[in-house]
Amino acid sequence: MNTLPNGGPLGSIRPTFRVRQRSRCRFVVLAASLLCSTATPSAWGAWVGDGEDLMGTRVSVELWHEDEAQGQALVQRVLAEYRRIDASMSTYKADSEISMINRTAAFGPVVAGEELFNLISRSVELSTLSAGAFDITYESVGYLYDFRVRRRPSQSEIDIRLAAIDYRHIVLDPAAGTVAFAHPEVRINLGGIAKGYAVERGAALLQAAGVTHALLNAGGDTRVLGDRRGQPWIVGIRHPRAADQVVTRLPLVDEAISTSGDYERFFEDAGRRYHHIINPMTGSPTEGILSVTVIGPDATLTDGLSTTLFVLGVERGLEFIRTLPEYEAIIVDAAGRLSYSDGLAPPAD
Repeated sequence: MNTLPNGGPLGSIRPTFRVRQRSRCRFVVLAASLLCSTATPSAWGAWVGDGEDLMGTRVSVELWHEDEAQGQALVQRVLAEYRRIDASMSTYKADSEISMINRTAAFGPVVAGEELFNLISRSVELSTLSAGAFDITYESVGYLYDFRVRRRPSQSEIDIRLAAIDYRHIVLDPAAGTVAFAHPEVRINLGGIAKGYAVERGAALLQAAGVTHALLNAGGDTRVLGDRRGQPWIVGIRHPRAADQVVTRLPLVDEAISTSGDYERFFEDAGRRYHHIINPMTGSPTEGILSVTVIGPDATLTDGLSTTLFVLGVERGLEFIRTLPEYEAIIVDAAGRLSYSDGLAPPAD
């Protein structure tokens, strides 16, 4: 276990991680809430990329292509894919598919599109696996928080709605493709898994087009294809209390990495930080953890797992990640201590 550096010059930042030998891990990357680097263009191809504000964060894609014009076209296809997913899965859009489900599923089964149904199903599977630490019905209380205007619910408002937070209230019918809610106050939100899904979808699109070197990012969720043309992508995990600092660096190749932190959306009131990672058991922001980073082969799952481990805490979180041998984690607790899963070796002091 290590402790966060106290900011300062780059020379004080901890060195790159070492990865212990294991069955699959090939590590590096990041951008946005993580920090990344790019390669130098070549006469035989070019790095191309673009980004925009979407999903309440900054989304981007960067790739290497031998034909710059074709590469630029693929970049725009990925951004269009991000927008398509956001249009379906954003609870901030009244006409989105998920908003329609939230309005009507308590009154009876609602037919959902195959993509949304499958992601809700994966979310429920993760809820079952984590005994409710990951739970998309947190929105039943979570919608009462508005971090833009520093709004939080009173304890009585939480108490009234807390019983609605329970993934077992989600009734799925795979044959009919329908979603229903077994409690009248249930709402769902895929914010803890949809951005990872978006970059994973973008990566699949690029792979189908023959792209072998790319970095896709949506806030704290990143997916890399291949390496950085001969070298791993080097990624720094953001210091949770110093935005211009990193706590360590990771080398990744053809991997996904997701970070959940209490610094992404928050406000402070009377000395307490209110952030967006809601504990399903209490309806209040999870305490005791500053950030969780998860590395693995699938960005959809690394996204969901980073939220899961944040809620579980250090001890239970590390126990949980041991059950998933292709995934590793780094947890920063409220005291600034860094804890690592078994497949990661902490950097030498």
